[in-house]
Amino acid sequence: MGIILFDDNAHNTLLPLTYTRPVADLRIGILTIAEKWGKHLNADFSFYTQAYLQGKFAINIQTDNLFINGAVCPDESLLEAIDKLQTGEALKYKELLLAVKLNAADAANFDVQTVFNQLVAYDRVPVMVRHPEDIFRKNDIELRKDFKLLTKGRISAVLSSTNTIIGNDFFAEEGVQVECCSFSTINGPIYLAANTEVWEGTHVRGPFALCEYSQIKMGTKIYGATTIGPYCRIGGEVNNAVVWGYSSKGHEGYLGNAVVGEWCNIGADSNNSNLKNNYSEVKLWDYSTQSMRKTGLQFCGLIMADHVKCGINTMFNTGTVVGVSANVFGGDYPPNYIPDFSWGGAHGFDEYAFDKMMETVDKVIARRAHRKFDDAEKAILTEVYELTKGFREV
Repeated sequence: MGIILFDDNAHNTLLPLTYTRPVADLRIGILTIAEKWGKHLNADFSFYTQAYLQGKFAINIQTDNLFINGAVCPDESLLEAIDKLQTGEALKYKELLLAVKLNAADAANFDVQTVFNQLVAYDRVPVMVRHPEDIFRKNDIELRKDFKLLTKGRISAVLSSTNTIIGNDFFAEEGVQVECCSFSTINGPIYLAANTEVWEGTHVRGPFALCEYSQIKMGTKIYGATTIGPYCRIGGEVNNAVVWGYSSKGHEGYLGNAVVGEWCNIGADSNNSNLKNNYSEVKLWDYSTQSMRKTGLQFCGLIMADHVKCGINTMFNTGTVVGVSANVFGGDYPPNYIPDFSWGGAHGFDEYAFDKMMETVDKVIARRAHRKFDDAEKAILTEVYELTKGFREV
């Protein structure tokens, strides 16, 4: 059975986070959405996504195929409903296509706009990621689900007696290095993946996940629900944030109610606001409508796409969206929307020279021996640069 995670309109409403990946490659909880489905179904997966992303995220059609909406997270009820699908049947929540089972011929012609005649109604509300703020807003739910999935029937590694663990929902993989830290699971579970380091004097309140090969620096304060993806280095104060991977916030400064993409670097003493002075509802820039959108949230901080860099003492205002490969620096508050491939700050922005940007990306990725800035990665950034030109000219 081929498991294929497909993009629907969520790819547009989740921009700029999905310029560089399919929707199902978003990390929420401990795992990406695709990894969740792969583990639950005990199967490999592939992607039906934008044409320019297929060089990295290819589709793999087999004799029998299960197309699953990449914006939807699995749970027991949804897994049961999908398991009952027969070939040709489509599972829908209201007008939203959740899954469809297809043979090879029909799979080759799949389109999200296809009208399927054999419909099965799903009457429960699935956990969906439709807008960028959903990632930190629903991270608590997914952290708890992923913690159970990854730790079921297993025993945690034992930390040294220099650490304090409050509560029982704590799990550390083998190879974790932790000394003189405190972990409270009263409000949610805590998961430390293999080969992670938590340096002395750190205090963590769950729910929290630290993914493989990441480091938490000395004296860091972390509040749930927070996820730090693989190969990150984090310091300062972090609250209800999701950092996807390969990114650094190595110094003091506040990050809260936020999403940070891959290959980002946040300069020393940089902060984001997550609450307006008048306590009013936060709005975010929406790429799909090219206007500000009400989030319904009082607490909403920073949405940062892949490859963003910001200088020391950068101040991000409440509800700021930063596009792919932007480089932000200087005093005062930059605007709440910073277009992709922009260079500057509150004083104004120019276009980030494409060749200079590519040189920086190459240097950053080269620091990770197991990752390469290959032709597929270069093609994606080249296409995103072209797709976003209009936003920089506004």
